[in-house]
This record gives sequence, C-alpha cells and structure tokens, in this order.
Amino acid sequence: MGYGFSSITVIDDFVYTMGNSGKQDIVYCLDAENGKIVWHFAYDCGIGQYPGPKATPAVSDGRVYTLSQEGHLFCLNAKNGKVEWKAHLVKDFGVRSPTWGFACSPVVEDDLLILNAGTAGLALDRKTGNRVWGGTSGTGGYAAPVLFDNQGTRFVALFGERALYGVEKENGNLVWSYPWRTSHDVNAADPLIAGNRIFISSNYGSGCALLEIGDENPRLVWKNNKFDSHFSSFVYIDGYIYGNDGAAFSDRGTFRCLEADSGKEMWAADLGFGSLIAVHDKLIILNSRGDLIIADTSPASYREVSRANSIVPRKCWSPPSFSNGRIYCRNDRGEVVCIDVRR
Repeated sequence: MGYGFSSITVIDDFVYTMGNSGKQDIVYCLDAENGKIVWHFAYDCGIGQYPGPKATPAVSDGRVYTLSQEGHLFCLNAKNGKVEWKAHLVKDFGVRSPTWGFACSPVVEDDLLILNAGTAGLALDRKTGNRVWGGTSGTGGYAAPVLFDNQGTRFVALFGERALYGVEKENGNLVWSYPWRTSHDVNAADPLIAGNRIFISSNYGSGCALLEIGDENPRLVWKNNKFDSHFSSFVYIDGYIYGNDGAAFSDRGTFRCLEADSGKEMWAADLGFGSLIAVHDKLIILNSRGDLIIADTSPASYREVSRANSIVPRKCWSPPSFSNGRIYCRNDRGEVVCIDVRR
C-alpha cells in the first residue's frame, strides 16, 4: 500500500487505508474478504519525515475522507474513489502544519467533518467541504478529535499543540482549555473520555493526567508518569485504563493497567512499544515488532490468551483494526495482513 502509518478502516465488505509511493499518496479500497484492490486514487504529495500519510480514512454515508501529511483533504466516493470535493488545510483555511505534518484522523458526526487543525479545531460541511467553524489560524495537535457529552451539550475534545481544548460541536465555541506542554509540541495520543472525566498522556517525560470536567476549566484529579505515551491511544473498561507506556523511537514500551479513580498501577507487561484496541472482554495488542497478542481485560493481572509473533515485518506503529471476526494489521511499508480469529 506504500509507506505510511494510516491504519485500517473497515466498513461492510471493504477495507480502506493509505500510503505513499513515488511522491504520490495513494488511497486504497480493498475487498475485505480477499485483499484484492477494488479501486485506488492517487495525488501528488511529498513523502515527508517518518514517511507517508499518518491519518486514517474516515468512512461515512458512502464517502471516504482522507488527509495527507501536507494537508490535502479529499472526499471520495466510497464505491469508486471518484472525487466529490477536495480542499487544502493550509492553502484554503490558513492553518499551520505541525512539525511532522498533519496526522489527525478526520471524524464525521451528523453533517460535520471535524479535524484537529488550527488552534482549537476545524469543522467542515461533510457534503461540500465548506467551513462551518474554526480553523482560521494556529497549529493543531496530532491526535484525532474525540466527541463526548457534558451537561446536555455535545463537545469535541481536541488535544492541541500546547493544551487540551473543549469546544462545542455545533458552533466551535471554545468553552475551556487545560494547558499541556510537551517537548516538540507532540500531543498525539487521543484523549480518553470516562464519564465526566478525560484522560490524557504525552511522551518526553510529560506523563499522564486524569481531569474532571465541570462548568469551568477542567480540574486535575491526579497526575503521574505511569503512562508516557508517544502516540498510542488508550481504552477504558469498567473503571480501568489500558495502554502503552513507551516511545516509538526507542522501540521500548510497557503495557499497563491503571485504576482510573486513583492512577494506581494494577499490572505491567514488558511487550515493547505498540498499540491496542479492545474487543468485548479482550485486548488486541500489536507491538512494533509485529507481534500480535490477545490478552484478557482483567485488572487482576496480565493474562495472555494467545500470540502470533512477527505476523508482519516491523515497524508496526499503526493500531490494529477488528471487524467481522478478523484482525487487520499493517506496517510502515504498507504491508497489510488480515487474520481470521473466528472459531
């Protein structure tokens, strides 16, 4: 699929991802059953540092939304890859690119396409690409926007360049912010919502924190260094937070479980740098070496259920995906693997 860190999106019988080859980004649609290419769409784009696109396609209502590390934004027909509209975040909306290029995965809800671009987000009409709110200046973070409800209002949590922002989804009004400075301004792991609380983490010694959301700026509940996440995101299950504490460039990391209320460590497993998702009562873990691991979502101890080593050659920095009994993984060179785990 070409160089890149775009993960895998699975909708119905189709798989979508991106890569860069020959100074072009290429968006692929694959048959979920056999991996054959259904269609592809290419456009000129530099390969960039940590080469290739870093955002994952969003698919909604028969459309595919993709973002390049340079800021090319496309809305494609999901059936045939034809362009329905296109825009450029820098040229059309005046936002600045983060140091390592745009990496925020687009998010669709109702008629809005929401991006972590500009100081406190950008929302476009998903059918036309016209700006609805935000994105007039500034630099955003690398994390995806995360939507949540608080006191009857729909919000977007945006882990920005130097702060966590809470904006109203409908109009983009900035309601609160919480300063969070990280070396090189790398705030990249998605914020994690747990009721009226938000969990955030960054690398370079920044650690992690649990914040409580009220009528005013968030209140710090606790902060520690049990999670020092470079860009791997987290899951919250029954009062516990699971994730990876580590840095991609060192290829070292530890998967941990913390009690959400206190930040207390429940267990730690030295599995290397990587990422995870949760499916029912299982964690699906992919480390950077390409080892695929299934473990229980238990705070009592780390309980490994099964493991397949080196299913795809390193480096695997993109999280796995799960759909219809299959796990999808990829590496930075664009090799995609589908594993059937149905019994």
